[in-house]
Amino acid sequence: MLEASRRYFHQAADLLDLSPKVREILLTPVRVVKVEIVEEDDAGSLTHFRGYRVQHNNARGPFKGGLRYHPSMDEDHAAALASLMTWKTAVIDVPYGGAKGGIDCDPRQMSRFELERVTRSFVERLNDLIGPTVDIPAPDVNTNADVMAWIMDEYSRHHGFSPGVVTGKPLHLFGSEGREEATGRGVTYALDEALREQGRKLAGTSVALQGFGNVGSHAARLIAERGGRIVAVADHAGGVANEAGLDLPALRSWAGERGSVAGFGGGDAFDGSEIIGWPADVLIPAALEDAIHGENADRVRAEIVVEAANGPTTPEADAILRRKGVQVVPDILANAGGVCVSYFEWAQNIQQFRWELERVQAELEKSMRRACASVREVAKDRGCDLRTAAFVLGIQRVGRAALSRRSVHERIDLDGRR
Repeated sequence: MLEASRRYFHQAADLLDLSPKVREILLTPVRVVKVEIVEEDDAGSLTHFRGYRVQHNNARGPFKGGLRYHPSMDEDHAAALASLMTWKTAVIDVPYGGAKGGIDCDPRQMSRFELERVTRSFVERLNDLIGPTVDIPAPDVNTNADVMAWIMDEYSRHHGFSPGVVTGKPLHLFGSEGREEATGRGVTYALDEALREQGRKLAGTSVALQGFGNVGSHAARLIAERGGRIVAVADHAGGVANEAGLDLPALRSWAGERGSVAGFGGGDAFDGSEIIGWPADVLIPAALEDAIHGENADRVRAEIVVEAANGPTTPEADAILRRKGVQVVPDILANAGGVCVSYFEWAQNIQQFRWELERVQAELEKSMRRACASVREVAKDRGCDLRTAAFVLGIQRVGRAALSRRSVHERIDLDGRR
């Protein structure tokens, strides 16, 4: 994934004619942290995990990015996701930089108490490197509001009451209205903007989704509420399809109780791997990275792909989709709703003033539609695809901020002329 994110970066850097020196500066993380976590499990045996935090860039504000608990988490994974966060926060134009991290554990194999102990150990080792004005973690794969609450509590033990140290907290513990659905809602706005650019409407549009977790399920619900037809959904255990449109409330209830859409009676079962080539107007990959790759990209039949997940399309697949004329709304634009509402939550914590849900939703819609318009403008001006345009916009904003914070001599150095 690190190689893929860098290839996308270099495509945009080529358009900007950036020197090798400037590219190296923009790609190099400010800090990479790796910690050992040794704790007892519930049976009294020792467990050993590694925790990571890559702080990529803070030219535009504090580091910001999620924490992922997954066995595949490693330094390269964190570095790739951290750099994507740098460009994403710039594209959505919130005053943050980029960071990412997590632990190479599998929460499905851990009790709630084991997960809490590991989380608190992680925070204890990182507490001097995070904070409301330094680095603000958030939920990602296999982490949730409960994990964020533990992080806030453990950090506050060391530094005093600090709700702004993390976002995505429970609503009753200084979280924000609308945060849980924010990424899915942002995906819906991004899709609506892509359709509008083509003179089409969301109503009546058929949509296939890969992944039905927090992001996918909320995106599906919101799209259906606006008249879209969710014709197929797949996850790790299987898929279900209904050409007339799946009953989303019933499907969400089923998946919430059983942990998967597999077996849902409101449609026909299919092998989940078939979702990539499903005959639908829109494909939304909302699971893990590399879902669309060189071996299956030719099977994509959708006219629009909206990347709700981080890094779901490899560079090889991206090139194939461009040749096929498929419009791809890139992850650093499409799923930026989460970090946008994280910013709203952080602002509320700093101000100690709660926003109403209507304000959160209105501000999110305004930010997403403005970001979509900005990326489209760059794409038209540069004659490039939306992904390259989003990277160009992000790099420009980060670069300008970095240059403005340095002396004249350092500016010359950053321009590659010294």
